[in-house]
Amino acid sequence: MKVSIVKYNAGNIFSVINAVKRLGIEPILTDDKEELQTSDRVIFPGQGEASHAMDYLRARGLDEVIRSLRQPVLGICIGQQLLCRHSEEGDTDCIGVFPMDVKRFVPTRHEDKIPQMGWNELMINENGKLDGTNVSPLFRGLSDGDFVYFVHSYYVPLHEEYTIAQTHFTLDYSAAIQKDNFFATQFHPEKSGRVGERILRNFIELDR
Repeated sequence: MKVSIVKYNAGNIFSVINAVKRLGIEPILTDDKEELQTSDRVIFPGQGEASHAMDYLRARGLDEVIRSLRQPVLGICIGQQLLCRHSEEGDTDCIGVFPMDVKRFVPTRHEDKIPQMGWNELMINENGKLDGTNVSPLFRGLSDGDFVYFVHSYYVPLHEEYTIAQTHFTLDYSAAIQKDNFFATQFHPEKSGRVGERILRNFIELDR
């Protein structure tokens, strides 16, 4: 299986490479359009700033390539945010796969520290829209109450159709979203131990 990881000006990519290697797959780190288009799976990870990331992607035509992909795609952290329509970070128009706008956390209590950094609980949505099952195949074998690792100052709001898991920090928001072949998580599966490894394995094993 050919698994490609999108190469762009974002951090934390090598921890994703190592996580995929632990699954027995040697991924390709690439910004080559043809490599991405001919991959069986594409992972779009990273940490960084939205406007700078989008400038890099647009300059290389990668925003259009990512938008056009038909194989399973997994966005992680800023990868999830960039798959949305717009981000408040830098007032940035993003790739637009998801018709959702990324917001900045606004602390409501003195103890709310931005960015959110650490482990938080997943609430997996049972919306019955995927192949007659109750949850997304991304969460096969997992259950409500599993913990995953977050580092972020911006969030994707809840959406009735596209939110497949949620969590709470100052408010309820989308921990994971899905539209067609596009999956995305705000948390870092590569830093989320057993739960994150299972999510990455589920993604790799998705039926095309």
